[in-house]
Amino acid sequence: MPTPSGPTPGTASSPTQQAIASAEARSAHNYHPLPVVVSSADGAWMTDVEGRRYLDMLAGYSALNFGHGNRRLIDAAKAQLERVTLTSRAFHHDRFAAFCEQLGDLCGMEMVLPMNTGAEAVETAVKTARKWGYRVKGVPDGEARIVVASDNFHGRTTTIVSFSTDPEARADFGPYTPGFDIVPYGDATALEAALSDRTVAVLLEPIQGEAGVLVPPDGYLRRVRELTRERGVLFVADEIQSGLGRTGRTFACEHEGVVPDMYVLGKALGGGVVPVSAVVSSAEVLGVHKPGEHGSTFGGNPLACAVALEVIAMLRTGEFQGYAAELGDHLHRELGLLVGRGGVREVRGRGLWAGVDVDPALGTGREISERLMERGVLVKDTHGSTIRLAPPLVVSKEDLDWGLDRLREVLAEG
Repeated sequence: MPTPSGPTPGTASSPTQQAIASAEARSAHNYHPLPVVVSSADGAWMTDVEGRRYLDMLAGYSALNFGHGNRRLIDAAKAQLERVTLTSRAFHHDRFAAFCEQLGDLCGMEMVLPMNTGAEAVETAVKTARKWGYRVKGVPDGEARIVVASDNFHGRTTTIVSFSTDPEARADFGPYTPGFDIVPYGDATALEAALSDRTVAVLLEPIQGEAGVLVPPDGYLRRVRELTRERGVLFVADEIQSGLGRTGRTFACEHEGVVPDMYVLGKALGGGVVPVSAVVSSAEVLGVHKPGEHGSTFGGNPLACAVALEVIAMLRTGEFQGYAAELGDHLHRELGLLVGRGGVREVRGRGLWAGVDVDPALGTGREISERLMERGVLVKDTHGSTIRLAPPLVVSKEDLDWGLDRLREVLAEG
């Protein structure tokens, strides 16, 4: 079984420290990365500049669902690189129609609007919902409202942080975009009370990732679907982190048998190779867009479509979803044994995705992440003493158990 090896990272004047110092001198400090400098990766493992190997238990916030250097995805990218990588949407290209058709079929929907990043896709969903509200629902111009949930994370553009409740994401970026009503996540009664004749959409994460992998109460998504149908409101599901196999289903909404009006997709759609995102919906909804009203030079480019088509083909088999469900059950059983007696206060999540609340007496989430890094496991903290576990869907049970053993060691340290 692969195990970490190589010199201890971060020693004085080491390649790690030199690389970190150089990066911090010349880049904006908008992230606080762990002190590791990755130089190569394969499957569920990464290697740093000093030859030390680490088990990746974050998978690029679900962008790497299919692992690092997935051969099918790399081959698809290489083949397309030799042909054409960009045309802009000023011209058609020969991968675009297949991408739209096959992604639409995967989602059970009619139309696709491709973008690049997740935040761009959320912005596209917001613009689409508003335009639909004016053109189809008949909301007076400039009065459309969208209901969102507290503790959400949909990106970091100016409009998106306008409805964030996270001070770090929101502070000092005003003035903020109006038109959003924030209700507690998981509270269907509060959501119902917030709906009005000006509401055009409800925008939710089926599972809130950045908030600590928060799973809503059973029946919540079904009630949201009922309310939005009754009130003529679009249900927009942000499945950027939760979708494409992560939770053991193609989409997290499937756990409640719910189909939204609009999927917002990203991260894993690009296979960790290129940024690919998309809004997928009906012809009635996406049909409100006319030429020149919204677009992206790189959105739906040939290279992105080639990689995404391979991702879609891999998901169509159900293999990755089934594996994530099976190994996810094992992950949650093992983590559950730590609750109350192993330094863990609570575990949440579905499939190969877990939020682990560590007893603050053992350290902050950052401190726990650093201790795991020293043992060859890479995770990331969020909100105090919470860490997120989201290994690639290609991780072996043996490697996953090895990583969980390292977590037990860290928790046992006290």
